[in-house]
Amino acid sequence: MTGTLYRTQMMRLSRALKEKRPQYCSRHDKIILLRNNARPHVAVTMKNYLKTLDWEVLPHPLYSPDIAPSDYHLFRSMAHALSEQRFTSYEDTKNWVDSWIATKDKEFFRFGILRLSERCKKIVTSDGQYLI
Repeated sequence: MTGTLYRTQMMRLSRALKEKRPQYCSRHDKIILLRNNARPHVAVTMKNYLKTLDWEVLPHPLYSPDIAPSDYHLFRSMAHALSEQRFTSYEDTKNWVDSWIATKDKEFFRFGILRLSERCKKIVTSDGQYLI
């Protein structure tokens, strides 16, 4: 992926948000963007485009698996449930994962997303050191 392609994707996202969530424009709410710092994401063209959108880009350490919501919330919880499981086929595995996700209510996922902000702040203030 190039910075130009990524910029095009962000343009599409911006248009889609304006169409599907017009309240953001009318209420002056900001879009908050959390992304890693891969080359296309930090390309000059991308940085300039994000300035024109007036989106808030959260600071992100060079690399930190500590803030991946799938790692610290979803997969940790799933790992506990998987500890006693044994699968004999891909279909069994897929069915178990689908079933496990279906048992989780909105609050399970909401909690993981809300904690992301807290974890991100901790990592940024710890200067990118891993959290244990």
